[in-house]
Amino acid sequence: MADPKVLTERQDTTFVVTINRPDVRNCVDGETAQLLNDAADVFRDDNELAIMILTGAGDISFCSGADLKAIETLGTRPRARESGPMGVSRITDLGKPVIGAINGYCTAGGLELACWCDFRIASRNAQFGVLNRRWGVPLVDGSTQRLPRIVGTGNALYLIETGALIDAEHAMRIGLVQELVPEKQALERALVVAQALGRYPQRAMRRDRQAVLEGLTLPIDDGLAHEARVHHDTAAEPEMADWLRRYAEGDRPPPFRPPE
Repeated sequence: MADPKVLTERQDTTFVVTINRPDVRNCVDGETAQLLNDAADVFRDDNELAIMILTGAGDISFCSGADLKAIETLGTRPRARESGPMGVSRITDLGKPVIGAINGYCTAGGLELACWCDFRIASRNAQFGVLNRRWGVPLVDGSTQRLPRIVGTGNALYLIETGALIDAEHAMRIGLVQELVPEKQALERALVVAQALGRYPQRAMRRDRQAVLEGLTLPIDDGLAHEARVHHDTAAEPEMADWLRRYAEGDRPPPFRPPE
């Protein structure tokens, strides 16, 4: 029996989702996209899960994009129009953080999956690019919208129009990547970060996340009003009172530390 094309694993409050097609650089066909969609549903609906990590099997590739030899399967699977050809790119209602653990090639639709994540931790052998430019395949999994928001218009159009393949250092400089780690350590570091996030009070963090993502296109006055609406009852909730009591008693979570 063939191995599943997507693996899922629970580690405490973290949900690790792994694209498992290393023999084809973790490219995504219809079955893989559906399994990614199913995994996102599990993460959204399980109150015990706080953080999701999306990664790729092996050290060669995070995801090299759509499986061009089976591209017709991406649009014919259930809910493809609602969730996006790659399985999750049009899902915006998870309500909880997603971390991308990037190893090796992160290209075409794979880059779009990485941009779907809240932020990205990459190994030093990671490479990023809109390589589908070379074959006339468009970006239909969110990168025309998310990539400019992440790296700015000029950097986004440079990648989108040239199809250039950039290394991890370049990706870090333009803000596509938030942490760089040695080869083979992206998932390990993402698990450490997820564990730290999982220890925080969840309600305030999730609402801050919501205010950021929903306020990106709002004028500043409207954005400030939206922030206030999102947090209108946060201060009155028992969770915040409990954590402030613990703080006063000296029970404080360890500080989050970026890699040295």
